[in-house]
Amino acid sequence: MPLPHLARTTPSRPAVALMLTLLMGAQPVTTDLYLPALPSLAGALGAEPGAAQLTLSALIFSFGLAQLLWGPISDRFGRRPVLLAGLSLYVLAALGAALAPTMAWLIGWRALQGIGLAAAVTCARSIVRDLYEPHQGARVMSSALGGVGVVALLAPLIGGGLVHWLEWRAPLAAVAVFGAAALAAVVWRLPETLPVPDPRGTELRRIAANWRRILRHPTFIAWTALLCATWGGLFTMLAASSFVFIELLGVGRPAYGAILAGCSLSYIVGTFVCRRLLARRSPSRAVAIGALFSLGGGALLAGMALAGQHSVAAFLPGLLLYTAGHGIILPCGQAGVTSPFPDNAGTAASLSGFAMMATAFGIGLWLAAATIGSVYALALTMGAFGTGVAAVAWTLVRRHGERVALAPGARLA
Repeated sequence: MPLPHLARTTPSRPAVALMLTLLMGAQPVTTDLYLPALPSLAGALGAEPGAAQLTLSALIFSFGLAQLLWGPISDRFGRRPVLLAGLSLYVLAALGAALAPTMAWLIGWRALQGIGLAAAVTCARSIVRDLYEPHQGARVMSSALGGVGVVALLAPLIGGGLVHWLEWRAPLAAVAVFGAAALAAVVWRLPETLPVPDPRGTELRRIAANWRRILRHPTFIAWTALLCATWGGLFTMLAASSFVFIELLGVGRPAYGAILAGCSLSYIVGTFVCRRLLARRSPSRAVAIGALFSLGGGALLAGMALAGQHSVAAFLPGLLLYTAGHGIILPCGQAGVTSPFPDNAGTAASLSGFAMMATAFGIGLWLAAATIGSVYALALTMGAFGTGVAAVAWTLVRRHGERVALAPGARLA
């Protein structure tokens, strides 16, 4: 059931899930659609592969920082105006990236695109807390993230085909088309969901006080640590796999797109499993089961690499296991970080999102500095994050995942 303040105006659950799919689907579209083009665009613009990697790192960096800005703004002015501004910027930057004449311009446009993307993702996470109580929000989030998985499944396939039949600029142009569709959906279909705007939400002292209280909350710490761990492994796969499979193992770009699509399908299965688990168990118990998949997938990848089994057949099972675990864990984590903060959901979502993107940015720098084509960079890093997922899920989340200290309607300082 939706929260009482929106009982008469809330769109249906399927409509909410579809809107969230569009908003959060912008993230895999922005990252996955152009992954098959990474080796090509580096050569076309006369840059080193490490520089091409910076197009992803710059996006992630600006995406993470901008969430800290959009969260309090959305708590002050509402989700809808922030979405309109952010998605407009996103479309403009996507067009600029598609037309970039040099690698420096491309990196700059991608950084600007990350700022617009941050508005979409931060507000999407906040909307779930605006409309639903935490456990129900996790189920709605799992439905939406299942749709995001479909988007992520199609994105590399479409990107690989566009690069194969056209050239590297085509996937970047397709990102602008998706952004325009999401913007149109917000304009025509999304009402304001923020129950009560915080008139002091953008005051620096208020922001600092809210940050301190959120960052000290055990539930927020537990779920954010879990999100960082599971996202760290997935981002390692996104950032390093194109070079490992295409450059080192000789996989064609369409086939590489199919590999990513298979991982997306495994992730979708994980979101379905998540919904089934949440029908009978709490979110903390659901992620304890999901962590088994993450740990198993990471261990399998690391073991194959250390054993010298460097092939698609050796690595694919581990990738599939890890992404299935990610599908179980992510919906619960996204709902869990905002659960204690019904009136500051935007700020809580932005802080957790920043932590996730800071993790990803660090991984991007590490992969750019390391031998990007090494199978060990991919396999051992994912193995380490799989271990981290299990450790956090079975300790911090088990202990604090269901603890909500603030009663509904209680505002932070």
